[in-house]
Amino acid sequence: MEIENSPFYVFATHAEAEQAIQWLRRADFDVKKLSLIGKGYHTEEHPIGFYTTADRIKTWGGAGAFWGGIWGLLLAPAVFFLPGVGLMAMAGPIVAELIAALEGAVMVGGVSALGAALSQIGADKEQVIKYETALKADKYILMVHGNADELAQARAVMATRALWAA
Repeated sequence: MEIENSPFYVFATHAEAEQAIQWLRRADFDVKKLSLIGKGYHTEEHPIGFYTTADRIKTWGGAGAFWGGIWGLLLAPAVFFLPGVGLMAMAGPIVAELIAALEGAVMVGGVSALGAALSQIGADKEQVIKYETALKADKYILMVHGNADELAQARAVMATRALWAA
């Protein structure tokens, strides 16, 4: 896990990302204010498809517990094929930002629609490049949305857990 002074966290594995979401949930952080982006597949998980039913994402073909479990907690689950990045699974407020960027053909400083969405929620141009590169390398980006107090609460939880896990 990467700790920095922003509401974005990079995780090498889906297990680390899920653990961070659970830490925040146990600390009474509103998980509906979290977004998660990552590849829609993994070597141990080979989904054939995704579908929604009653505001729940389901998978078939062995996609497993990670995305199904995470999507049960977070808002607006979605799967997109993004040129240059690939098949991306995501959930949370970032989905609305990405849809707005795609529908409006938004481009910010020549970055992709995903980069434009990340910019809309506070990432600067250097961070956008960094996060898109992390996603291309099969990492996960967890984003925290909210007011200053909520962001401070999330940072405190993440920093405490990072120190404890080290």
